[in-house]
Amino acid sequence: MYVDESGDLGGLPAAPLPAGNDQPVLVLGALIIDASRLEAVTQDFLDLKRRWFPGLPYPSSNHLDRIIPEIKGGDLRRNLTRSGRNQRRHATGFLDQLLAMLQSHGVRLIARIWIKALGQPFNGKSVYTSSIQGLYTYFDQFLSTEDTLGFCIADSRDHLKNVNVAHSVFTQKFRASSTVYTRILELPTFGHSENHAGIQICDIICSALLDPIAAEAYCTGYVANVHVQPGAAALRQRFGPILKAMQFRYQDPLGRWTGGIVVADGLAQRNASLMFS
Repeated sequence: MYVDESGDLGGLPAAPLPAGNDQPVLVLGALIIDASRLEAVTQDFLDLKRRWFPGLPYPSSNHLDRIIPEIKGGDLRRNLTRSGRNQRRHATGFLDQLLAMLQSHGVRLIARIWIKALGQPFNGKSVYTSSIQGLYTYFDQFLSTEDTLGFCIADSRDHLKNVNVAHSVFTQKFRASSTVYTRILELPTFGHSENHAGIQICDIICSALLDPIAAEAYCTGYVANVHVQPGAAALRQRFGPILKAMQFRYQDPLGRWTGGIVVADGLAQRNASLMFS
C-alpha cells in the first residue's frame, strides 16, 4: 500500500477570503498494488512519463532514471481546472491512460477525505493519525479477503511527523491482546517519492483528482478561492465512475459498507456519493 496526501493540516476561517490560500480539503489516499505486479506497474508508469512528459529534467537517457523527476499532481490539477484547452486536453489524456493502466493491473484505491468546517477547530495531527489508522484497517481487511500479507510505504514528511504516525500504528498493532492489522507485516515506512512509482502515482490521484473533485463537490457555495474550481465538475463526470470502480469496499460485522473513498463532510454531513456523479 502506497500512501500520499493532498491539502494541509490547518483549519478554515469562518469566512475564507477569495484571494486567500485556505485549503478546504484534506485527502489521504492509498493505492494497493499486488507485489507481483509492481514491476509491471513501475515500467508502464515510466513509459507513460516518457510519452506524455518528454521534457521533464531526466538526469540521463537511461530508462530507469525517468523515475527521478516527478509529474506533480498539483501541476496537473492546475492544467485540468485553470489552464487553456491544450493543457487541459494533455492532462486529461495522460490521466485517461494512467487510470486505464492501473485498472489493467488490478490496483485498488482507498482514501479518507476531510471537508473542513468553517470557523471550527481542525486538529490536523489527530485527523492525519486517525486517517492512517483507517487506511490500515481497510488494507488489513483487503489482505484478509485475499488471504495474504502486506506492507505500507508512505510519502515521507518530516521526522517528527513520521514518528508520530508510525507510533500511532505501533500502539495499535503491538498492544496486549491486539487483534488489529494482523495481516500487515510492519508499521508504515516512509519513502522518498523520487524513488517510488507507487508514491508518485498516489500523489497524482490525490492531488489531481480526489482533491479538486472533493473541493468542487462539497465546498462550492461555502468557499470561493483558488482551491474550489468549477472546472473540476468535468473531472468528476469523466473520472468519478472509474475512481468508484477502483475502490476496495467491504461490509463490517454489522453489515454496513465501509472502506473505499470515505468522506467526512464538516460543512453539510454529506456522504461520498458526490465524488462520483
